[in-house]
Amino acid sequence: MDATLKAKIAALPLTSGVYLMKDADGTVIYVGKAISLRKRVQSYFRARTRDIKTDLLVARIVDIDHILTHSEAEALILEAALVKQYDPKYNIDLKDGKTYPYIQITDDKFPLVSVVRLARPEERKPGCRYFGPYVDAALIREALQLIRKIFPFRTCVPFADKVCLYHSLGLCEAPCVGRVSRQDYRRNIEHVALILAGEKDELYRDLKAEMEQFGRTREYEKAAQARDRLRAIGALYASSPDVNCFKEAEQLERALGLPRRPERLECIDISTTMGERAVGSLVAFHNGRPDKASYRRFRIKEVDGMDDFRMVAEVVRRRYGRLKREGAPYPDLVVIDGGKGQLAVAVAELEKLGVQIPVVSLAKREEEVFLPGRRLPVVLSRDSLALRLLQRLRDEAHRFAVSYHRLLRGKKVFE
Repeated sequence: MDATLKAKIAALPLTSGVYLMKDADGTVIYVGKAISLRKRVQSYFRARTRDIKTDLLVARIVDIDHILTHSEAEALILEAALVKQYDPKYNIDLKDGKTYPYIQITDDKFPLVSVVRLARPEERKPGCRYFGPYVDAALIREALQLIRKIFPFRTCVPFADKVCLYHSLGLCEAPCVGRVSRQDYRRNIEHVALILAGEKDELYRDLKAEMEQFGRTREYEKAAQARDRLRAIGALYASSPDVNCFKEAEQLERALGLPRRPERLECIDISTTMGERAVGSLVAFHNGRPDKASYRRFRIKEVDGMDDFRMVAEVVRRRYGRLKREGAPYPDLVVIDGGKGQLAVAVAELEKLGVQIPVVSLAKREEEVFLPGRRLPVVLSRDSLALRLLQRLRDEAHRFAVSYHRLLRGKKVFE
């Protein structure tokens, strides 16, 4: 093993994920999952524990890539999708007559999702869809439980004649007693199939289109459900940049006592020169990254002179009043660039609108976070992930506001 590969293996994290082993041509020759990536990959290079097949594999390994996951069950789903994508030479060969677990989705009126064991392709039932094979039946059942929390489905055979415990737990929408339409149930099943097939881009598009459609038709409860499912899928498919963002949001949730982990954040900033050409900016982050399609610029219309508080109030009123009228989803957290005064006017405007969104302010000088109803600020550690997230968001809002203000000043000079 050369020094470069050895160093790369030593740098692997001690967390769960999927590893992809490549040969000299860059071809993926093996895909595996692990609870601890570094320990699992290192085990391949211990001579005493290797068999002939592993010896052949190790002799061809030139490079190793990895993708982090939140759990081994999530890694299992990703592993199966990558094996299907790359068809690696050294992954499972099913010609030995053993049975392996598959996920089966039946073609019933309300399809059943279950784990079955098959030895040969001929054993598949006509009309049913199959995903796999998988190595660990216990893990794939755990993975299905994760998916079922996002997209409920039935597991009862035969059909139950009354509502069962799974409906109370949110794991089944009770098609047995008509609590869900065939169309809505089958839509859930199609989303389950997309997860199992690794088609996350198509799944995102479907859910986003659903959320927007429900918003247009003012079916707010269904729009919120589609939004929550989008968030859950994002967490399920998280990669190693995504995991850092997940940790930032988790820290922020705990530090500020938020009702949920904030995935979508918006920040408002004001830019003005002696009260002239005042502008407001709004930037949005989704899972820790700028969502530039959602950025908005506001030319202050209702305030003359230098009144930063009223300018903040105007931007808050225009932004969230519009979201309310359109039935669009609200962010998980609004951050105001400023101190207690700016926070107070933002809270007052949201109350007038009848809009409930967590809102805080971030004061530049000491980087203090002010919360509604609290006299003293929250002081986050300078090296905390939560503060870094807030600073990135605030700095981007400031940059965006200043760029718009410069644009308007340039237009004035030209005129």
